[in-house]
Amino acid sequence: MRRKPIELAAVATAAVPGLTPTAVSSAPDDPADFDSALLLDSEGKRWRVRSPRHAEASARLETEFLVLRAFAPGIRAELPFLMPTVAGSVRLGTLSTFVYSHLAGSTRSVEELTAGPETLAREIGVALAAIHDLPRALVSNADLPSYTPNEFRQRRLNELDQAATTGKIPPALLRRWEHALEDVSLWRFNPCVVHGDLHEDNLLVEGQRVTAVTGWTDLRIGDPADDFAWLVASNEQDFVDAVLAGYTASRRDTPDNHLLRRAALSAEFALAQYLVKGIAAADPGMVAEAEGMLETLASDIAEHGGQPISVEPLPSPAVSAGPVTPVAPSTAEAADAGTSASDGGASDGALRAGVPAVTVVPVPAPVQPAVLVTPIPVETQPGADNVKDAKGPDDTSTAAISIINAKQT
Repeated sequence: MRRKPIELAAVATAAVPGLTPTAVSSAPDDPADFDSALLLDSEGKRWRVRSPRHAEASARLETEFLVLRAFAPGIRAELPFLMPTVAGSVRLGTLSTFVYSHLAGSTRSVEELTAGPETLAREIGVALAAIHDLPRALVSNADLPSYTPNEFRQRRLNELDQAATTGKIPPALLRRWEHALEDVSLWRFNPCVVHGDLHEDNLLVEGQRVTAVTGWTDLRIGDPADDFAWLVASNEQDFVDAVLAGYTASRRDTPDNHLLRRAALSAEFALAQYLVKGIAAADPGMVAEAEGMLETLASDIAEHGGQPISVEPLPSPAVSAGPVTPVAPSTAEAADAGTSASDGGASDGALRAGVPAVTVVPVPAPVQPAVLVTPIPVETQPGADNVKDAKGPDDTSTAAISIINAKQT
């Protein structure tokens, strides 16, 4: 059941003792997973409330709480943007609602960001670089997921298999994605700390600068291209180039050459993940929306070619479809074939003499698995040992949290 902003304000008073809301409004968020609201209290302070709509979303908020605690004050001070601070939480049944201190800035749509000045685009790149340069110990100490390039690729292959079993993915997209995942040269990258859920709603902007980054529910060590997927999906190349320029200038490690190719794959594959999520949630609306977007994507790629993903060109469907059983040609077809043969009139003369058509028997081919996974050769990346582990005290700003069990009315 969806919670209205006024209901979230009431929940916030239970999570943060002494909080007296005087105004409330809805806040942008993922409507399938969260209900959110912005509050103004009697002292003029602002707060944000996030309430999960199901158990998986609640688990993500609890993970975010652990992530925010892992960011010690020293690490936060080095970032070029602010991060949320949890002020309190309250459990309603099996779900936990969290209240955060408000951060300066506001969200902007992708269209507003891409139409903005190049300075803002470079600021986004600087923010991305700061996230990807975070110490890897931050993730490992919090017992969060960590993937090598091979593990990440295998995980994506497993997701592709799961999506294919739905029978709702256009075959052209399945071939395109599988070919990209089999292109070993595409998956040589240096894993780093990744935000994992970065998009326009998790960036707060003020003027021409990024003031805060929110939505830390999927922090992990993995492919930095995942944080670029929403940028590539904007289809604004000048904007993407400006972000990448700011990112490259600020990162300690040089980005790999295929970063944007994998980002394009991640952006496209997100539609398949959305479809699988809709089926798992038994939500016909989500499923229909995902199917429509997948069909539109397949049509656009068929007509315009789509964004480049694989380094190697994609084989034509006729080549990848496997051996075709030959059909005996008719006399007319054989005659046509004879006139175009390399031996000129020899084939034509044989047909006039009544020589039967040659029967072509295909050579049996070994059966190949549906997806051939080739291990990625281990390759030392320059600067791979430059990432320093950082350990620090717990974040005192989120240590003291009031957790109150409340009964849902």
